[in-house]
Amino acid sequence: MDLDVFVTAHRAEWDRLEALLGRRRRLTGAEADELVALYQRTATHLSLIQSSAPDPQLTGRLSQLVARARNAVTGTRRASWRDVTRFLTEGFPAAVYRSRRWWVPTALLSTAVAVLLGWWIGTHPEVQASIAAPDELRALTRPGGQYETYYSSHPAASFAAQVWTNNAWAAAQCLIFGVFLGLPVLWILFQNMLNLGVGFGLMSSVGRLDTFLGLVLPHGLLELTAVFVAAGTGLRLGWTLIDPGQRTRRTALAEEGRAAVGMAIGLALVLFVSGAIEGFVTPSGLPTWARIGIGVAAEGAFLAYVFVLGGRAVRAGATGDVEASERSASVPLAA
Repeated sequence: MDLDVFVTAHRAEWDRLEALLGRRRRLTGAEADELVALYQRTATHLSLIQSSAPDPQLTGRLSQLVARARNAVTGTRRASWRDVTRFLTEGFPAAVYRSRRWWVPTALLSTAVAVLLGWWIGTHPEVQASIAAPDELRALTRPGGQYETYYSSHPAASFAAQVWTNNAWAAAQCLIFGVFLGLPVLWILFQNMLNLGVGFGLMSSVGRLDTFLGLVLPHGLLELTAVFVAAGTGLRLGWTLIDPGQRTRRTALAEEGRAAVGMAIGLALVLFVSGAIEGFVTPSGLPTWARIGIGVAAEGAFLAYVFVLGGRAVRAGATGDVEASERSASVPLAA
């Protein structure tokens, strides 16, 4: 596309749109219709320039013009409780459901890695010796040792807040680092599975695997699921850079990125629940079966939320992205 010819052909329309936006008096009906038409054309022009002949100065001017026109046409939109409800019942579960082909395999493979690491550590004394000195290992694994007292070492409320902050940050890192082709996400995921595998292996080596599982499962089921969802979404975001499909790479990354930001908020809420369980239920005096039952119930509720509510929302057209009226205009691509 010859940019100079394109600008010459359409400058009058842009100037007219800017003039209409600058009017202090109320527009007539004909002027309002003209503003809408010019807004749609200018949005298309902007998309064409961005994809074919990007020019920073011209793109900046048209982006500002399109944004002003969108505000004039649609009005200023304010968030409401209805938006919160829509996000919790449609946007977030739909985004998690759409990513299931990434996070479900991630969960299965990661769990297998953690189990294999635990088996390797638990059956090889030389590996255990490389982790810590014998006295330190006994301090970790003995009855009333550090693995057990960790969950009751601080007041429940402050411990839950600390756990929630750490886990939310780990999940956010998985989502953020997805844009680097997903490679840092794999490292974060491996570190989490390694920590789990070490505890699994050390406690099984002294015959106390049941105690370890009784401490980890109540909160760990939901917590790890949230981490797997974040990691799978981060990997999907990285793959979008490699294969955007029928969308332009810019459009694909914008759509998946907006959905990932929404998922970060939703996962923070999920991790808040798992943090509360870790702070108040895991160290409680409840029987092991009761503590694990609470964890299984929380996990089952989340999976039902995703696969029932999220699946229904996706079939109704939800994607987890913002509504179509709030997205940037784009030019359709041929199949």
